[in-house]
Amino acid sequence: MHIRDLTQFLAELSENNNRAWFVMNKPRYDILRAEFLELVTTLIADISKFDPAVAGCNPKKALFRINRDMRFSREKIPYKTHFSAAINASGLKKPSQGGGPTYYFHIDETGTLLIAGGEWMPPADRLRTIRQHVIADAAGFSKVLKNKKLKETYGDLQQEGKLTRPPKGFDADTVHLEYIKLKNFIVWNERDVRQVTDLQKILASGFKDAWPLIAWLRQA
Repeated sequence: MHIRDLTQFLAELSENNNRAWFVMNKPRYDILRAEFLELVTTLIADISKFDPAVAGCNPKKALFRINRDMRFSREKIPYKTHFSAAINASGLKKPSQGGGPTYYFHIDETGTLLIAGGEWMPPADRLRTIRQHVIADAAGFSKVLKNKKLKETYGDLQQEGKLTRPPKGFDADTVHLEYIKLKNFIVWNERDVRQVTDLQKILASGFKDAWPLIAWLRQA
């Protein structure tokens, strides 16, 4: 993957986010997308070594389209300014589809590499199931939170969008209450991709460190 070519393309796209520019630069995009697809294909094989459930993931379907869905957006720009992929056992990328625990990464126009693992914005019924699993397997959940590799790479679960009060059906005495309040059960970290010497290695290692959370979520 030619990282500098990708970040340069995305930076230019962010300044020229229109169809005319994109069509003119489509050959560049096609080359970069092919490289990105090759990277995702290799990552699926890497992840399968510790998580065989993702072995059947279709790399082409794991990639997100660069076209934005503008139907419900106030921001009428046609293209995303990042390349991204979601690898999981279900083959369903969108949270609304209930794809389950997922390995995700993206590279954006600023050169930021985000590596993540878990479930982002799961549907209401799935979120309730996860919360109930936290209670039913409190010891197992504690073990995940204390996992050395996960803590070193990601720290704690992301707190974005956390409720201020216990969700309906859970009281103030509920075990792991602060985590029960979460709307997402996911870890992630960010770094400058331009400082990365081996992108595939960094991603594979990051996903392996997220595996304890992925495995626990699969049991829910």
